[in-house]
Amino acid sequence: MHHRSRTPGPKLLGVAIAAVLGLGVSVPPAFAGPVAGPAGGPSGDADPVPGLVAGSETAAPQLVTGLADAAPGDSPADAARAHLAAHRDRYRVDPGQLAEAGTERAADGRRTVRFEQRYGGLPVFGARYLVHLVGEGAGQRVESVGGKYFTGLTAPTAQTVPEEALRRLALGAVQEPAAREGATAEDHGLLVLPGGAGRLVRHFTVRGTDPAQWAAKAREVFVDATVGEVALSYEVRAPYRGAAPVAAAAKGATPAAGAPAGVEPATGTAPDALGRTERVNIGRLPDGTYQLVDLTRAAAVTTYDAAGRDVMDFNRSIPADVRPAASATADFPASTGTSGATDAHLNAAAVYDFYRDRLGREGIDGKAGPVVSVVNVTDFGKPLDNAYWDGEKMVYSGGSEKRHPYAVARDVAGHEMTHGVVKNTAGLVYVGQSGALDEAVADYFGNAIEVTSRGIPMTDPKAALLGEGLCRTGTPEACADRRMDDRRTAVADYLGVPAGVDGGGVHLNSTIVSGALWDIRRTLDPLLADRLVYRALAEYLTPLDGFVDARNAVLAAGRALGLSRAQLRTVAGAFDAHGIKEGWQKRIGVDSRPLLRELSSESIAPDVAAGRWVVATAGRGAKGSMGVFAGAVAGSAEPTRLSPEDGRSHGWPATDGTSAAWVAMGAGVDGAWGMEVLARPLDGGPVRSVHRAVNRFVGDVRISGGDVVFVGSDSTGRSGPMLSHDGAPAVLIPLPDGHSASGLSLKDGLLAWTESWQVGERTVSAPTVWSVAAGKVVAQYVVDDASTATPGSAVGSTRLAGGRLLWVETPGDATEGSAIRSGALDGSGVTDLLPGGAGAPHRISTLTASDRAVTFGDSGHWSTGGRKNADLPKLWQLPLTGGTPERLSCNRGGQYGPAADRGARVVWLDATAGRTDLVVRERAAGTC
Repeated sequence: MHHRSRTPGPKLLGVAIAAVLGLGVSVPPAFAGPVAGPAGGPSGDADPVPGLVAGSETAAPQLVTGLADAAPGDSPADAARAHLAAHRDRYRVDPGQLAEAGTERAADGRRTVRFEQRYGGLPVFGARYLVHLVGEGAGQRVESVGGKYFTGLTAPTAQTVPEEALRRLALGAVQEPAAREGATAEDHGLLVLPGGAGRLVRHFTVRGTDPAQWAAKAREVFVDATVGEVALSYEVRAPYRGAAPVAAAAKGATPAAGAPAGVEPATGTAPDALGRTERVNIGRLPDGTYQLVDLTRAAAVTTYDAAGRDVMDFNRSIPADVRPAASATADFPASTGTSGATDAHLNAAAVYDFYRDRLGREGIDGKAGPVVSVVNVTDFGKPLDNAYWDGEKMVYSGGSEKRHPYAVARDVAGHEMTHGVVKNTAGLVYVGQSGALDEAVADYFGNAIEVTSRGIPMTDPKAALLGEGLCRTGTPEACADRRMDDRRTAVADYLGVPAGVDGGGVHLNSTIVSGALWDIRRTLDPLLADRLVYRALAEYLTPLDGFVDARNAVLAAGRALGLSRAQLRTVAGAFDAHGIKEGWQKRIGVDSRPLLRELSSESIAPDVAAGRWVVATAGRGAKGSMGVFAGAVAGSAEPTRLSPEDGRSHGWPATDGTSAAWVAMGAGVDGAWGMEVLARPLDGGPVRSVHRAVNRFVGDVRISGGDVVFVGSDSTGRSGPMLSHDGAPAVLIPLPDGHSASGLSLKDGLLAWTESWQVGERTVSAPTVWSVAAGKVVAQYVVDDASTATPGSAVGSTRLAGGRLLWVETPGDATEGSAIRSGALDGSGVTDLLPGGAGAPHRISTLTASDRAVTFGDSGHWSTGGRKNADLPKLWQLPLTGGTPERLSCNRGGQYGPAADRGARVVWLDATAGRTDLVVRERAAGTC
């Protein structure tokens, strides 16, 4: 629940898959209320027409309820498949593309048969279709059907990019060098990303060794196997694959049961973290000593004390020299409490009992798998300040000066272990709306477990708080990580962010749904509410479901449970109160004008000049790969594709308002992999090859008139700015040995860049102006790292505008703000447009400018723990002559990649609506 921030890598989401993952606007119609069923159903009214919810990105329905079709047979899976085959016109599902994925049997005898879609023999990511059966033998019948099945897939099924190249691209999705160092990419094979025609991808799980970056984390990366580009990338919690089962770490353990051999059940006492004595179920070893091993259930519950060892020691398995928390007698010592071991042991038992006794589920995996906890781990010797389920076990931080051991919070423990339940039922994909649903279900059951096991009434003000008991001082409300009574609604409070920020808002937006679920629990009988939400999770939700799908699933589960019409109206009312109903995303207010909706990435900035824009996005062509598109700021004409559909990935575009230039990546006509700079007039005409580099990098493209510049390398391997002047072959602009250039800007015959080099241990950077006509540097402003107040300062974002050279200086001290500086083009002097340093409020990530205004992106405070709208990346604007910055837009989502046009007009990539849109404003909004 309490997650340390991670620096995101590239996040490329195809338009169709972004919509499918709840990062787009393709929302299926809401199931507004109970559909009248056949005689004997909850409504008691006969109705031969089943309720229907249309699917998104498919002709197959998302949900069909109110059925009573006979489906005789001894095998639920065979009966379900036969039903789908007999009603192909109703479902638009080809049974030949379905692979059985298991049958869930509820305590009342209902069966849910899960099928996973295959296309050309390959799995379709997240595509799962469900058939619900009641009755037995000859009386067996289908009650409802639904899920995600994607029609219209035409993607190729043969990989054309070498596997090793795909692996390198997967590793490259981890942007931070420190995180990428030593990282490995586990290959899961080919699959098809759904949406539109679909995309053939190779799926990798990337893991690293740096605890600060990778503790209980992994990155799922899907690389297009025909083009060679990252199609989807997001972070997940994940254990080390291939590790020995955690149960085997205990001496003499039998992994199937998780119970150590020769250990007998016993009871004893142990102090908890607050010093209270608790009765505990323990195990007595043959030598007469005791361990925190509870053998009173179908699965062993075992608790280990890490004794301050680093969390990464437990990422692969439990080390052989670590034993369960132990005592010479049945009365455990005080250290068992201060480490958090007692609380963790009781938490695991409480979670197991809740799911077994109230919901009929035997353990987290539903198969009586062992429940293992590890307490008192550290992060480089310091408190981890976290608790998480890593897919195999619970891991808890020890205490700190401000916080108790994390095991104190039973709601946190229940929340985290519920992630394991979600994985073993609905399997919600941990990104976008489906990831927020994962968090919402964990919010709900975490608190339900705590209030049930501790006897806390639902009317208690603290019942809806999560993690409120962790702090040693202060109020519960101030301590709580989040609260389900925050009354957030989808339309008013949804925070749109791309997949690289909080996985598309999995934590930012969870209480919108968990608040609705908690309202249901406060209104209905709590036991009925728990069974309702669990049935929706276990029997109706599928991996790619979004908020409206969750509403539909809970209502369908309510009907299956026999809720009355009034109770179902209460459930629907709870979702209504939180704005979760048909079309909610389209009602989110913005103050910008859209130019192009549902782009595939926020990490590739657009460009604009003279009222004409260019942008790169995937999914809009027949092949689904990245392409470059152009349009006009004024008017409503459809954008035109500039890049050819040649099987390569096209991106990183630039324009001067007349022509565009960009980079194509992939195999050329000769079959050799490389990167090529291309150019084309915006109004059409032939595509011109400016420069091709085989197995070499090019980037940072800029265009002005007949000149195209980019960072690249020549045939000798020397790198730096390369210039194609008036259509001539590109030549390298020589830099001194050891110098590099970045942040190119090209305007009116002048080229600017930030030049950097090392002098001993320090970095020297120099915003530089180079004359195309004179072929030489005409201005250079040296910023010596040793002369700055905070060593480690970064210099960049050089821009030519209004007859000046602009750049950003960001101190190495993260508590200090960035400065925007302005230098004369002849090197004669510098002024501050925006002072930086101590007390300066902005950490600037990007800069753009026109002849009138400077616009910059503030990177926000997400990376330092912020979780509010104001903590997301926002755009600000000030006059070119300096002044007080104003918010460019009051849109409440993330704002990325600004590009300045004429006057104060700016286009940018906006994530407010939970997708990435290209938008524009003519002037700053001012104060928000």
